[in-house]
Amino acid sequence: MSNILSRTGLFLAMALLAAPLAQGQTPAVPASAATDTSAPPIVTGDIKAGIEKHIAEQIARGDGFFTVDFEGRQLRLNLVRVHLEYLASLAPTRHFACVDMASDDGQFYDIDFFLAGKADSMTVTETTVHKLNGRPYYLWEQDDEGLWGRTSVDDGSNALLGVIDGTDTFEFRYQATLPEFTAHARWWIPLAGSDDFQTVTLKSIDAPGTREILTDRDHGNKVLFLELTPEDGGRSLEIVYEVVRKEKSAYPGDPAEAKRYLMPERMVPSDPTIRAAAETAVADRKSDLMKARALYDLVIDQMNYKKFGEGWGQGDAVFACNSLYGNCTDYHAFFIGLARSVSIPARFAIGAAIPSERNEGGTDGYHCWAEFYADGKWWPVDISEADKFSALSMYYFGHHPANRFEFTHGRDLVLEPGPESGPVNFLAYPLLEVDGRAQRVPTMFLFRRVPPHADS
Repeated sequence: MSNILSRTGLFLAMALLAAPLAQGQTPAVPASAATDTSAPPIVTGDIKAGIEKHIAEQIARGDGFFTVDFEGRQLRLNLVRVHLEYLASLAPTRHFACVDMASDDGQFYDIDFFLAGKADSMTVTETTVHKLNGRPYYLWEQDDEGLWGRTSVDDGSNALLGVIDGTDTFEFRYQATLPEFTAHARWWIPLAGSDDFQTVTLKSIDAPGTREILTDRDHGNKVLFLELTPEDGGRSLEIVYEVVRKEKSAYPGDPAEAKRYLMPERMVPSDPTIRAAAETAVADRKSDLMKARALYDLVIDQMNYKKFGEGWGQGDAVFACNSLYGNCTDYHAFFIGLARSVSIPARFAIGAAIPSERNEGGTDGYHCWAEFYADGKWWPVDISEADKFSALSMYYFGHHPANRFEFTHGRDLVLEPGPESGPVNFLAYPLLEVDGRAQRVPTMFLFRRVPPHADS
């Protein structure tokens, strides 16, 4: 996996570092550094260790915080995670890392680092704040000569902002590694399928244990179920797909079937506070489409994209309504709760957003989205992405781009056999229970664009 990820980062510009020093670019790499073959090759784990060591040393000297000067003040930050999918060896002694950090006042920052040196002696040469609460201050763009540099968000194309129109075709690898365990374990992993907007070919499954394919009772999702013994601890799983995905816009739906998506769910209950907010927002709107747009705007106006503290990331509509922050699951749970409160059916789906600005590598974890029913059609929305890129707020009300891959749809998935914890809240990352207790499983999504088939 490390070699794949190192190649992923190569997109971020040997040439960016070799370009002349200018605003928005990094210093040049000496020719000797680019051609030095005396140093052993750097892999992802080396870069991760190097940036984590740097952050730990800075925290030790910074009264328990990593400090960064930004916009006339000093940020006091703690490490949340290192983005493994973006770690890159740009030259034998030049490297790139990207991390998520949280400030002591509850803000969420994405920080870019450039490093120099060999595996055991890396030093940071540049530190830049890339995003605040998911909103970027700059984008990476490749020119006609293959050189990468920073560009203004305002000048970014739709592709740089995450959108591929029409059709996208890619190979997708779903990878996970089991922890060590000493008791009987059971593992549930989503199995993506085809529909009107994605054609999925399952190329291979490499998995431990004994396997069974389950179908969830209410939504029809396919799920790979594995029964494991302690001997399977530490083993890996990989599922490989080939996917042809179409851009999604409003499409016809059955009104009787749509009514089932007015029903409450465990994390999207019927709630008086949510209902009051929805009724106020739609008070002067005539049609369901107009009402849905008012609720979409309400979520954008009130929510902040932050992954900080406890409670976020569960798709808990009440939490989102009260805290007004979270990730894509919280944004869309809040919207779904608002819509259902004023009798607009709405539903949830989850999978991965495939990066549009490069053709292979990792994705930034899972991504989710929603649809609502109005005027006899299902209308796609992606409110967290619209909040990050205001220029695309019109697009994301009624569209999902082609560079998406849906794993499952719906909430409260009922499986047999199912987890001890009951219905599955949503299924993107694998769900592992060891002796009936949930355990985290490190997971990675990798993709590689491929030329579309002639009959696609």
